[in-house]
Amino acid sequence: MNRIDFDNKVIEMKNITKKFGDFVANDNIDLTVHKGEIHALLGENGAGKSTLMNVLYGLYEPTSGEIYLNGNKVDITNPSIAIKNGIGMVHQHFMLVETFTVVENIILGMETTKSLGVVDIEKATKEVEEISKKYGLYVDPNAKIHDITVGMQQRVEILKALYRGADILILDEPTAVLTPQEIEELMQIMKSLSNQGKTIIIITHKLREIKQAADYCTIIRRGKKIDTVKVDEVTEEDLASMMVGRKVSFNVEKEEASRGEVILKVENLVVKDNRKLNAVNGLSLELHKGEILGIAGVDGNGQSEFIEGITGLRPIESGTVKLNGKDITNHSPKEIIDNGMNTIPEDRQKRGLILDFTVAENIILENYHKEPFSRKGRLNHKEVSNYAKELIEKFDIRPRDDKHIAGELSGGNQQKVILAREISNDPDVLIAAQPTRGLDVGAIEYVHKYLIEQRDKGEAVLLISFELDEIMNVSDRIAVIFDGKIVDILDAKEADEKTLGYLMAGGGTIDEAK
Repeated sequence: MNRIDFDNKVIEMKNITKKFGDFVANDNIDLTVHKGEIHALLGENGAGKSTLMNVLYGLYEPTSGEIYLNGNKVDITNPSIAIKNGIGMVHQHFMLVETFTVVENIILGMETTKSLGVVDIEKATKEVEEISKKYGLYVDPNAKIHDITVGMQQRVEILKALYRGADILILDEPTAVLTPQEIEELMQIMKSLSNQGKTIIIITHKLREIKQAADYCTIIRRGKKIDTVKVDEVTEEDLASMMVGRKVSFNVEKEEASRGEVILKVENLVVKDNRKLNAVNGLSLELHKGEILGIAGVDGNGQSEFIEGITGLRPIESGTVKLNGKDITNHSPKEIIDNGMNTIPEDRQKRGLILDFTVAENIILENYHKEPFSRKGRLNHKEVSNYAKELIEKFDIRPRDDKHIAGELSGGNQQKVILAREISNDPDVLIAAQPTRGLDVGAIEYVHKYLIEQRDKGEAVLLISFELDEIMNVSDRIAVIFDGKIVDILDAKEADEKTLGYLMAGGGTIDEAK
């Protein structure tokens, strides 16, 4: 704690209020952060955390309130002013040009040129390498963004902020798309940066990570500040209760599964990745009615290609997929949906939503052509709106406006729109890929309840998640994927992190693990 300079209030946000029409996103919030501090902002999806930081970064102007940096009042009306004042922000959804190299992305807008206006890439590369070495953020400066992992892309975003002279780093849901190993690496990077005098604000609702990395935590609920606490003086249960306003259960309560007949049968599946290599390499599994089958594995072992293959988004090279006894191999996504399989996709923005559409339009995407939403080729807007409002209430989507643009929702509320659509279609098989990514503990509890309800109705859930706790708590059986194959399947009651970790690392079968 000695690294925190309590005499130096780097950030003071006083009485910040931000309204969008009649909706109050931030209601008279105060926030103080000291030099060298790692400060967590905790709150439910849509609580106003990102809005408050977007005010600090100049993306939004506050309706009222004042901001002080290092004791001086500042008017941050746009991100350029924030950057000049030493503030950098890494957004939840990265803002990188995928066809550019790492160094090209980092220097974009701040290019150093040689004669005749030619960008001095050699000089820029050396500068990036020096910053990378100084802060322990190694990444290949010449690699293309589309060729590096999500964790590395996040490093690029942090380096981009540091290259622009940031002393204050805002990280918005920084672990939402990272693997457990990448999360651990990020925690170490944050501590290293704070040890070197950087001030970090992390927007999150992952309680374990707050306990692991943060010094102080400010809790926001429905736009209002609830409290600021010293992290080592509170428990995860304390934080969860303050965040949602009630006691939250961390245990998934469920009855013993009543497994029925096989409803989804995958045999010897082979699916190629974008490089034309076998990402799924002879994968076989059976999913029964009335069960949740979890797939555990380290990211990059064919999970994405497997999901895309069985849902019609990527061609299957060989093998078969049978749903309710019917061969659906290489059928179109619409045909697969019509045959009773729905999907919560792992990337909500690329696969799950049309961001420019309203919440109501996104909710009926798969059924817009059916009655009562459509008659004689014309949408019945009243029926669409009534149905959307019903699901908005049921799934606690905020704000409660069916005409709100989906792209303007918080990440967690975007996820809820997808959940509402897919679960309400009442599918025989629900593919749930990273279903709680970016959700707060209250919403996670809610999603798990719905997945178990699907199972208890006799339907089947295939759960793909990088969260081992989620896989172990929600699943009835666990299939471990490694190098594009299922290496073993075990009863969830027999699973533990050590065994699963051994299998996920390619250690063979459960018998060998014992």
